[in-house]
Amino acid sequence: MGVVLRQSLANTIITYIGFGVGAVNILFLYTKILPAEYFGLVTFILATAAILMPLMAFGVHNTMVKYFNAHRYAEKDGFLSLMLLSPLLTIVPLALLTFVFYDAIAAILGQENPIVKAYIWYVFLVGLALAYFEVFYAWSKVHLKSVFGNFMKEVFVRLGVSALLGFYYFGWIDLDVFLKALVGLYLLRTVIMKIYAYLLYFPKLSFHFPKETKEILTYSILIILGGSAALILLEIDKVMINQFIAIENVAYYSVAVFIATVIIVPSRAMHQITYPLTAELLDAKDHQELKKLYQKTSLTLFIASGLLFLLIILNLNDLYLLIPEEYRGGFQIVFLIGLARVLDSLLGNNNAILYNSKYYKTVLVFGVGLALLTILLNVLLIPKMGIFGAALASFIAISIFNMLKVWYVGSKFHMLPFTNGTFKILLTLLLLGFLFSYLQFPFHPIINILLKSILISLMYMGILYRFDISEDITGILKKWLKRNR
Repeated sequence: MGVVLRQSLANTIITYIGFGVGAVNILFLYTKILPAEYFGLVTFILATAAILMPLMAFGVHNTMVKYFNAHRYAEKDGFLSLMLLSPLLTIVPLALLTFVFYDAIAAILGQENPIVKAYIWYVFLVGLALAYFEVFYAWSKVHLKSVFGNFMKEVFVRLGVSALLGFYYFGWIDLDVFLKALVGLYLLRTVIMKIYAYLLYFPKLSFHFPKETKEILTYSILIILGGSAALILLEIDKVMINQFIAIENVAYYSVAVFIATVIIVPSRAMHQITYPLTAELLDAKDHQELKKLYQKTSLTLFIASGLLFLLIILNLNDLYLLIPEEYRGGFQIVFLIGLARVLDSLLGNNNAILYNSKYYKTVLVFGVGLALLTILLNVLLIPKMGIFGAALASFIAISIFNMLKVWYVGSKFHMLPFTNGTFKILLTLLLLGFLFSYLQFPFHPIINILLKSILISLMYMGILYRFDISEDITGILKKWLKRNR
């Protein structure tokens, strides 16, 4: 088994563990231990910091991966020194602006929720930690060591949050210490990642930067735009809710969004494997195999995300019985955000095709335009419709962005992700959704969820096998049946 495949499999397992720990935190610990106002505050701090991250990292985490091989031997120290110092081009001005205009920034962000005003520096520090973590994580990836960094990214902080919530629950720390420790946790993660990166290769500080420094910095600026646009699409709703309605709603919204976000776990896991394969096929200009990969990834991810969407929507009422009552009003939000994630998955390796091709600049322009549309929709819809307006804004923006990307790949590469199997899966999902929407068990919610999930999954897999909708899935099922006869 090759290095890339081994690490991809390890990263997939780590990603699932991270989501599992995150689910316990979001659904059962935050909701039952932390007051909703402070849960909303934590979500606001982390979402705002995530939006700032690409700017504070100066796009270096992507630039390093793209240009490292060209400087693996010559100018290596100069290149890595440039990567370490470049984020300061935005971090230092942002720090100065925050210091000088703190009161004005606090007044804007705390207009509806004054509690936010005292935590502006927390946003900056978490953003700083996220930025340099990604830089050092990229450092480890270019040295073909991604597993430890993925563990730090997906699991470390979530386990730390579980511990901090436990400390608060038992009265060992108060809310103020909890928030400070949360910021400290992100900073500690960055320091640990830095030490690991330096153990892989300790650079000598060199100001003999590569001769194509201008090209490298220009690419970084483009990545800032693309990264910021992508994170605005994902996170701006949580920030904008704070601007218009009570911050407790950020907490209620984040629970619903997390439930729906579970749908993208298969996509994130598959991305680890398909991204390098896509880059290889594009380099080889093998469009026939690229089309096959595009359609196979689309169908496989539609099968997986569609099943998860069904299981979530059809079990949501029982799941809500397990969490506090004030968090139970998000069915429409889960449905819209979940549907948006299914549409994301339906695109297969579309992103990998676009970002590894010569057309990536155009996609960045699309992303920036859609980010601005997302902000506008949030401004229009949240005051009128509350947190449902935020979900609707995200759904509209993500759907438009996905349609644009499908159209663009179709126009440039003359291929679409859809096959006859796509429509068969759609019909199967609609049929099962209709049948099981009327089935309710009278037992404990956990028993109900297990029973319904098993029945839905068995019928779904049976249909896939009987009608041979996906060669890959059918092959896996045949091997499993042969082994267990």
